[in-house]
Amino acid sequence: MTVKISLAHLDDAGPIAEMSRLLIEDGLPWSWTESRIRRHVRDPESAVIVAHEGRRMAGFAVMEFRDEHAHLDLLAVRPAYRQQGLGTALIRWLESSARTAGIFDIHLELRAGNQGARRFYERLGYSAVGRRPRYYAGLEDALCMARNLAVVPASRA
Repeated sequence: MTVKISLAHLDDAGPIAEMSRLLIEDGLPWSWTESRIRRHVRDPESAVIVAHEGRRMAGFAVMEFRDEHAHLDLLAVRPAYRQQGLGTALIRWLESSARTAGIFDIHLELRAGNQGARRFYERLGYSAVGRRPRYYAGLEDALCMARNLAVVPASRA
């Protein structure tokens, strides 16, 4: 079966919130609740996308489009679907949407100690641009990363 990426629907909000709780917010207070996800699904300034294999949600991403940049709020892929290009496909889908909207700067934060996520984003052309002490519920620092979509990486030039 193949994984299909599409815009999320309101009925995806519960499964997205649960995946966020288990895969992203583990050890932190739960902030990406079903009602918060629903607000983003309804918000024309946000893109919430889901990846499904049949009826099973394999991954999702949430991005906000602001005046000067886009901000990747959440990205999660179930462990069984990792290392298969799904996370990259979700990011590329959102980057394409940002370009279409005329936005070329993408920002995100991740747990400073999450080396796997840092390597993932670096492979996609994101660079560390700062650190926010105690960003996550006062418990953990965040590493801030960004990518300018208008800059062509040297390997593609």
